[in-house]
Amino acid sequence: MSLLEIRNLTKSFGGVHAVDDVSFDVEEGEVFTIVGPNGAGKSTIFNLISRFYDVTDGTIKFNDQEITDLRSDEIAGIGIARTFQNIELFDHSTVLQNLLVGRHTKRKTSFIENVLFTPRVRAEERAHRRAAEDVIEFLDLHAYRNKMIAGLPYGVRKVVEIGRALACGPKLLLLDEPASGLSVEETQDVAFWIEDMQKDMGLTILMVEHDMSLVTQVSDRVLALNNGQMLSMGTSEEVQSDPKVIEAYLGVEEVG
Repeated sequence: MSLLEIRNLTKSFGGVHAVDDVSFDVEEGEVFTIVGPNGAGKSTIFNLISRFYDVTDGTIKFNDQEITDLRSDEIAGIGIARTFQNIELFDHSTVLQNLLVGRHTKRKTSFIENVLFTPRVRAEERAHRRAAEDVIEFLDLHAYRNKMIAGLPYGVRKVVEIGRALACGPKLLLLDEPASGLSVEETQDVAFWIEDMQKDMGLTILMVEHDMSLVTQVSDRVLALNNGQMLSMGTSEEVQSDPKVIEAYLGVEEVG
């Protein structure tokens, strides 16, 4: 069953097609990865799904609901969470506080209830705290729970951003270059977590990534883009051996 359906997706900036007539499905429970050279349109697709950009043409359906015209602030509430290429955390808050931010879409209590701090509010706060602690346990962030983001190593902050997305309780997780800037060991940890998210949590994952070793290890299917257009789709091995993909990465002269 397709959880995400992209049909004829196009995004133009002036006369330039950043994404040009792209169509694909992401099946429930799979890891689907988008690859391509810089400027291929990978992150633009993420921004269209997240509704940060308006669609020029085409449609986006999630969980049988058309979301093409939703606002960006409505996306987390329907079950889509994402990370960013450039880490977007609250630097002067703790790891735990950043994870609790991810729980905002799960809040059901009213403004008045929160002012009065009613038993219902207290019960909800305990539930949010348990959910955040579960993420800390899953990502092995115990040592950093109460530390400020600003003082943490880059690799740990990348993990915290993944954690905040997980704290939203998504059905679909968008990972935008999760291995960017990480060491080999840290990238391997990310691979293990992605496999556990898929198998143990039942998440569907749409990923943009340049590290082809990570792509090969975790991806069920891969889509290669270049200049906003689809080049190839299939398994990682099939895509990497496609002459059109090799040419896009290496250039015509090198292939020749």
